[in-house]
Amino acid sequence: MKLTCGIVGLPNVGKSTIFSALTKAPASAENYPFCTIDPNVGVVDLPDERLDFMASVFQPKKKIPASVDFTDIAGLIKGASKGEGLGNQFLANIRECTVIAHVVRCFDNPDIQHVRDDAKTDAPIDPESDILTINYELAQADLDTITKRQEKVTKQIRAMGKEEEKKLQHYFTAVEKIKPLLQDGKSARMAELTDDEKAAIYDLHLLTFKPQIFVCNIDEDTIEAGTNKYVETVKKIAAEEKSETVVICGKFEADLSEITDEADRKEFMDSVGLKESGLTVLSRHVYHLMGLRTFFTGGPDECRAWTIHTGDKAPQAAGVIHTDFEKGFIKAEAYSVDDLRQYGTEAKIKEAGKYRQEGKEYVVQDGDVLFFKFNVTK
Repeated sequence: MKLTCGIVGLPNVGKSTIFSALTKAPASAENYPFCTIDPNVGVVDLPDERLDFMASVFQPKKKIPASVDFTDIAGLIKGASKGEGLGNQFLANIRECTVIAHVVRCFDNPDIQHVRDDAKTDAPIDPESDILTINYELAQADLDTITKRQEKVTKQIRAMGKEEEKKLQHYFTAVEKIKPLLQDGKSARMAELTDDEKAAIYDLHLLTFKPQIFVCNIDEDTIEAGTNKYVETVKKIAAEEKSETVVICGKFEADLSEITDEADRKEFMDSVGLKESGLTVLSRHVYHLMGLRTFFTGGPDECRAWTIHTGDKAPQAAGVIHTDFEKGFIKAEAYSVDDLRQYGTEAKIKEAGKYRQEGKEYVVQDGDVLFFKFNVTK
């Protein structure tokens, strides 16, 4: 499965506008359903104040941020799980994603068609009904997945007998908890599963079990307040589904993405009371939902943010830079960005006794600055 965030939602809720602003890529955003047919994929730099700070200290020739992959998936409508619209293709695209960003329309605009049941009928702005429509289609797709797996499981038991059935105990208990939720059009995320049960259903790649973040797409008049009646509805549903919520004005972010001068960008954000771009907030949330964390390397040639998984140990982090670093790992010299902020230079960090030597069992922490020692025998 790719480490990517799939942007989903009903047609015309602002998915492609937000994607274009994220990636500055020419994704289609015309005002008609299904204009996005092949999923657009974009790599988005992850703004990180810690990397900016390191660059101010080291004054490097290059500064390289971490990144997040986003996939813009076309709008789903009622019946997508049965192949309506371009449902089968789009559900397959979602299955390949690690995290789902569900864009929900939270603004009124009579000039932009809103559809839910089919591409020809206007629907009222109703976030709850929109979310229920998408959830139902994803839940039906997951039910289909479980049904197909059941046939395979039954054959396994027949072939291997009671011993095989015991091995599948956690799978059975997990499905027992999940299936009623899916039948009600709810998400598998809402089930209380043990770690063993989660592991047992992992390879099903259930759509409604993937981490999800709701993206409330508001209009420009709502930016300063940051909320409206539609947003509050989404937040309530998100809490019930154990999901996060980010509020974004796609139109504003699209305009902001066209401004390259940092001073002008700040002035534009200040004009509506924003301290940082909504898309920056979204990217950061998605990065963490993927279970990703960042360590840094720094020097006069380059300051760089490197991506690892939560729980990765020092040799694995070294391998992100180069496989030889992991194979011949000796130790990691380490301090944190906060140490650098406090003491100002590596020399002063050493004087303060904060410069550490870490071995193979060290679990790398988000915000570590690392220098690896390695030796590879040819």
